[in-house]
Amino acid sequence: MEGIEHKTVSANGLNIHIAQKGQGPLVLLLHGFPELWYSWRHQILYLADHGYRAVAPDLRGFGETTGAPVNDHTKFTIHHLVGDVIGLLDAITSEGEKAFVVGHDWGAIIAWHLCMFRPDRVKGLVNLSVPTSFRNPNADLVEMMRAAYGEDHYITRFQKPGDIEAELTKLGTRTAIKKFFTFREPEPFYFPKGIGFKHSPGDTPVTLPPWLAEEDIDYFATQLEKTGWSGGINYYRALHLTWELTAAWQDAKVTVPSKFIIGDMDLIYHMRGVKDYILGDGFKQDVPFLEDVIVMKDVAHWINQEKPHEISKYIVEFLQKF
Repeated sequence: MEGIEHKTVSANGLNIHIAQKGQGPLVLLLHGFPELWYSWRHQILYLADHGYRAVAPDLRGFGETTGAPVNDHTKFTIHHLVGDVIGLLDAITSEGEKAFVVGHDWGAIIAWHLCMFRPDRVKGLVNLSVPTSFRNPNADLVEMMRAAYGEDHYITRFQKPGDIEAELTKLGTRTAIKKFFTFREPEPFYFPKGIGFKHSPGDTPVTLPPWLAEEDIDYFATQLEKTGWSGGINYYRALHLTWELTAAWQDAKVTVPSKFIIGDMDLIYHMRGVKDYILGDGFKQDVPFLEDVIVMKDVAHWINQEKPHEISKYIVEFLQKF
């Protein structure tokens, strides 16, 4: 794709596939679920054209990155995920070199924790869609989602090994990917057992939005058909263990210069308490060097794919301050 180079890097016990292009300061792009490096295809080209070295890995359990024990969700805690990023940075940077980091969805969660655990490795951060996770000392995220939204909420449904994988496989990988990417309701995301996607159950036809082509679906589906769904879903299954292991960082701050962007149609934006947290004082207290919060109008969760030019421009505008 327009000069993007692909290679495999050995890091933290994995063979990490990366896509990269450009010369200059390093910008590490971290994808979410159920995505791949490919979600950053537009930003890679834009960053390279503006004097940056853009690197987008397939994260642990995704795409062409291999070596993760996908049958053991305890190997998918935030410590493993941040460890992968540190290992990758060690492999692709010179000693003492800091990177810019951009994250979306789970990539944003990883990036927040990277900056919390190892701020010495990050020059600046741009995160999309998911704000810092305000850790509740009394309950993990799964317990909170179950209490707030019930058993059909996707995070709750993702907990039982093999259960959701069987439903997604029965539905068909291409169809499932289409239904994930076309969800744009400002409400909780439900996956009732035996029904599938509540917003688009069963064989309900899916019309792709203008920003998503059949060839894009082909790429995502081809990779998922090779790897299966468990690798990405394990991130959710490890949430309780991550909650236990991050007790030492209760109330810790993110002390890296940061920018945050979210769409006003994003399901995350409409989760209980999130909008008040982002727009109120809480976010700034947890991220003292938060320089900007942008809420994009009529944009949903897949923000870097839905609005590639605008997001690329916002990223470069932030990077150019350094």
